[in-house]
Amino acid sequence: MTEMKQFVPTDEAKGQAKRLRLFAILAWVIAIAGEIFAIMKLLHNDMLTWLIVAIVVILGLSIAGSLMWKKANRLDPASEKDKTRFFFQNQLGAIMAVLAFLPLVIFIFTNKDLDKKTKGIAGTIGIIALLIAGITGIDFNPPSVEKYTQQINEQTQVIKDLNNGLDLVYWTDQGNKFHIFEDCQHIKGRNIHSGTVEDAWKARKIGDSELCLTCRKRSEKAHGLEPGSTLKEVPEAAPQEAQ
Repeated sequence: MTEMKQFVPTDEAKGQAKRLRLFAILAWVIAIAGEIFAIMKLLHNDMLTWLIVAIVVILGLSIAGSLMWKKANRLDPASEKDKTRFFFQNQLGAIMAVLAFLPLVIFIFTNKDLDKKTKGIAGTIGIIALLIAGITGIDFNPPSVEKYTQQINEQTQVIKDLNNGLDLVYWTDQGNKFHIFEDCQHIKGRNIHSGTVEDAWKARKIGDSELCLTCRKRSEKAHGLEPGSTLKEVPEAAPQEAQ
């Protein structure tokens, strides 16, 4: 019986994830501080330009924080067993986007000192920024320990089926692909590492590792398999992505 492998992030991946989360939190804190400043100092008719500038800056900080947070979650994902933590860890970017913009938008539309034109322009821009930041912050395909564990075990079985029973793959320091053939055209001339599928995941410290499409087709042809017969088990790699 094949031994099941459990995904466990490396210490290096955990360390990198921790740093990314700290930077993300810092970006969000500055964004919220900017929101407070805008509410207190910029909600005046003659400050419309600066209010718009503030909204754009807050949007940039909110998006940057969300992207760093998502990357951290792929390095060190939450477990689906703790549903509350799993939800908040993966959707925190959207929550922080609401905190960074919703109070400001409310204050813009309810401020009696602003004329209709200022409310219309600033309020519309604020709502658009809120939507952009919120959508960017949502993780529509959140990573988890269970998901990565399943992928590693499925990919290991597929590699064995395509590689004469051997759990042996090759990879480089770039991209998120692993390869069955050391002479694959996508990794020729690069610094190549070898090991198991699990080793490949751990070495590159990234989630959602995939089998190289070229290697998969080459091995299927060599074993007389129908083209694409392993596509469901191992997601097809996009041709333009780094190998």
